[in-house]
Parts: sequence; structure tokens; C-alpha cells
Amino acid sequence: MQIDTFNQFDVLVIGAGAAGLYTALCLPQSLTVGLITKETVSLSASDWAQGGIAAAIAPDDSPRLHIDDTIKAGAGLCDRPAVEFLAEHAPSCIQSLVKLGVAFDRHGINLALTLEAAHSKHRVLHAADTTGREVITTLTAQVLQRKNIHVIQQALALSLWIDSQTQACQGISLFYQGKITWVRTGAVVLATGGGGQVFAQTTNPAVSTGDGVAIAARAGVILRDLEFVQFHPTALTKPGAERFLISEAVRGEGAHLIDHEGRRFTFDYHPAGELAPRDIVSRAIFSHLQNTTTDPATAHVWLDMRPIPADKIRHRFPNIINVCQRWGIDVFSEPIPVAPAAHYWMGGILTDMMNRTNIPNLYAVGETASTGVHGANRLASNSLLECIVFGAQMAHVEIKNELISEEVIPTADEFTIDVDDWQKQQAYLEDLRQKIPRLVWQYAGICREQSGLEIAIATVESWQQDFVNLQLSQFLLCLLPKQNVTLKLPDVERQLRLWAETHNLLDVAYLILKSAAFRKESRGGHYRLDYPQSNPNWQVHTVIQHQNWWKAPVLE
Repeated sequence: MQIDTFNQFDVLVIGAGAAGLYTALCLPQSLTVGLITKETVSLSASDWAQGGIAAAIAPDDSPRLHIDDTIKAGAGLCDRPAVEFLAEHAPSCIQSLVKLGVAFDRHGINLALTLEAAHSKHRVLHAADTTGREVITTLTAQVLQRKNIHVIQQALALSLWIDSQTQACQGISLFYQGKITWVRTGAVVLATGGGGQVFAQTTNPAVSTGDGVAIAARAGVILRDLEFVQFHPTALTKPGAERFLISEAVRGEGAHLIDHEGRRFTFDYHPAGELAPRDIVSRAIFSHLQNTTTDPATAHVWLDMRPIPADKIRHRFPNIINVCQRWGIDVFSEPIPVAPAAHYWMGGILTDMMNRTNIPNLYAVGETASTGVHGANRLASNSLLECIVFGAQMAHVEIKNELISEEVIPTADEFTIDVDDWQKQQAYLEDLRQKIPRLVWQYAGICREQSGLEIAIATVESWQQDFVNLQLSQFLLCLLPKQNVTLKLPDVERQLRLWAETHNLLDVAYLILKSAAFRKESRGGHYRLDYPQSNPNWQVHTVIQHQNWWKAPVLE
């Protein structure tokens, strides 16, 4: 795609996971849509989602029960109107996915449903153990058929373009094919997913660097509840292997969590054992491992699938079987080594039921948004559902075309740097890119406390200052709207992405650490060793804008 066609879009959607793809499909077909992804249209956390998508479609189930389960899991911070909207629209959204061609598993003619932790009914639809991939594959095929949607791959959104007079969003700055250009549009939708890569142990793909939250924060967008990170209890933990998520559905079907002595230890921490909410199971594993002398990076317990009938394992979990086989684990004869890893970010960009932010013409959908449906702890399999239910709301978007009628007359610059200086900067960035996740995992992982958070905050502040002082940063952070730049640098695509993602991870780390220090209680995915109990005075949202933190009431 030629760069001069970028100004022809009515809407720019940033991110090509389930939220971005479904949003693009639901936008009115009379609008020209640019769908931007920094990788390809198949690499996202949604593509990795195994468990499924929740909806009350069984005869013995109802949206009311789904609402109750979601609010209970959310530990007092769910906004009830948002949860009601999610659960009540879930059945119709499932039908929309089926009509698009998503091949969910069936029992005869009926959609198959399974049970996951903290659900009171079997309501999780699935496609074996690769539900996300099935949804993404289907949505991608549909997107590629739409003439009004133009997919721009391996392009990186760097910043929001905010009009200085109206304070409305009128586009973005974009890095694409070695150039930075300012792209004007009638609306921007941030659907960039989560920020799991800010933690050393995560089930998220490499693209999940919190880009949407970071660029929104820098533009003055209101954020909410960033301290609440869900740590999935059961990620494959073996030297050399990626932290592959072993779906909660495995425990729903009857797998046991055991320690090195073969004992089901989770019942020591909660009467529901392996099927307690994720935060409780993660802390149970973390606490249990504190008694071992093993390296924290490799410490693990065991997930034993052998109580599940072999035929059911083959039918329901073929992908888990294959991945474990790749790492020398036979799930039919031995348990899987597992430990918790950062999985899902409950907080994000504050949005209303129409996905609007506090900045006109700026929207957010999916994990990068904070709709109020997840509270302090997301109910299993509500994440894909949120992408679909709220993505569908973009069908009602109103674009004021006069915002994109003004002709953009850009200036053009080039940026070059001495090769030795460039190599030093890249070495520094690569080192920092490794340090940030280790620091955040150590001080804002499963268990947190004030003194450690203060150490980490001071460290990140120092790193931020060093980052700003880099020659490349001095140039890029001072770019003005309409100032287009060609970067004459070695390996520019990879290195500019390294710079941008490191920038975003630094800001995301700071926001999470400060939010975790601000909330002086334990609730849901946020656990403080120095404040181990929930406090009624903290049954409020954490809200952030322009480096200011305050409390806001939960909507009943």
C-alpha cells in the first residue's frame, strides 16, 4: 500500500486481534477502514486463546446467572451496567460468530459447552483447545474479503494526533516502511491488546507490549485499574520453552494440581481447590513454592491430566498434547510442570458502553480498554466475549467527515546518526528491554509490598530519563504533527520497533507500579503482602490521567 493513500481512511483501527478484526467488520461498510497491525493479522493474544468464549445459551443457564458469576469473580469492582450489557448480548454475538463461519465444537446439532473456574454453569463454547485461533482465522478471512477494509501489516502506531484547539483525536503518527508519517482520520480505535510483556513470565505473545495504553496515557487519555493483572495459574514451565498456557478448561474437565509429593495442595488454600478463581489458585501455587529452594524462574508444581479419560483429552486438547510432546512431555503418562504467569490485564483505557474515551473521536476495544466488566479479576472466557460484544458497538459510530476534509501538507525530514552511536543506543535499548520485565515481575508480580514498589518506581523513573536522553528519543519525541520523517538507519524496521516498544514498556511499567502502590489493600488480581485483606474503603476504581491518581465509584 502506498503511503499517500493513508489519508483516505474514515477510521483507523490499531490492532488485529479479535477486538480489532471484529470492530473492522462491524464498522459501517460505507466507511473506509484502515486496519493496522505491527505484525501480521494472525499474531495476537486472541490467536493464542485456548479455553473459549462464555455465553448463557444452555436451557438451564441465563444471562442473570452469567452476570452473577462475573460480578462475584470481579471482587467488588465490576460496573453492573457493563456486565449486564455483556451477558445479555452474549447469545446474539455467538450467533453472529456462527453465521460468520466460526466452527465451535458441537454435541450433535447443539453447541458444546464446558465448565471453567468460577462459572456456575457449563457455558463456555470452544473449538477443541484452539478457540482463539478458530475465531481469528474466521474473522481474518472475512476482513480480507471486505473491499472497504485495508489491512496495513508491519506498521507501528507511535502516537495519537490530538488537535490543539478542539482536543479531539484526528489521527496518529505511524512508522511504516522506514518512514514516520502523520495520518489524518475521522476516528481512531485502539485495539492493541494487553501488556503481558512487561512481566518476565507471561503467556502473552511478543507483540503484547501495552502500546495502546502507553500512547493513550501520553495523550492525556483517562486510564483505570492498571494494578489489576490476572496471573494465569498454569503456564508450562520448562527450561527453554515459552510460557505456553495450559487452559483452565483442563482443570474444568477434571485435571488435578499436585505438588512434588503428588498431593492436591490447592484445597489447603480454598475449598474449591483447582477450580477456585484464578488469583486464588495463582497465589496458592506461589505460596506453596515459597517453601521450596528452587530457582523462582523454574520453580513449578504439576498439572495432572490423567484423571481425564484419554479419549476426552484427545478430543478436547489436541493442541496441548502436541505442544507438550514437543517439549518431551506425554500428558497421558506424566503430569505437566506448571507455574503462574501474567496473562490478562483487567485495567486499561476508560471507555463507556459505546467504546468512547474522554478524547473525542478516540475509541478503545478489547483488553486495552477498561469497560468495567472484569472488575478486579476477570471471569474465565469473558475476554473473547468482551472483544465481540463491544466490537459490535462500533456499528453505531458516527464520523464527522469534516475532520478529514482538510488537506495535509506535510514537511519532510531525514534522520541519520553516526554508526557507532547508533550501535551503542541499540545495545542500551536491548539491555533495557530485558531489564524492565524482570524488575516488574520481581516487585509487581503475584505478591507486592510498598518498599519493593518504591524501589521499582525509582528505578523506572531513572530509566525513563536515560531513555529520553537518547539521541533518537530527542529527535522522535519532538516531532510535530505533519512533520514526516525518513529514517536512514541500519536495520531500521527492527530497531525502530525496539525503540517504540521499550518506550511503551517503560511507561506501562511505571503506571502499573504506581497504581499498585496507590491501592493499599488486596483485591482480585492485586495482592499486597503488607495489606493482605480487602478494605471496604478501597471498593473503588483507581483512575489515572496526566500522572494524577484518584478514586472513582463503582457503578451499581
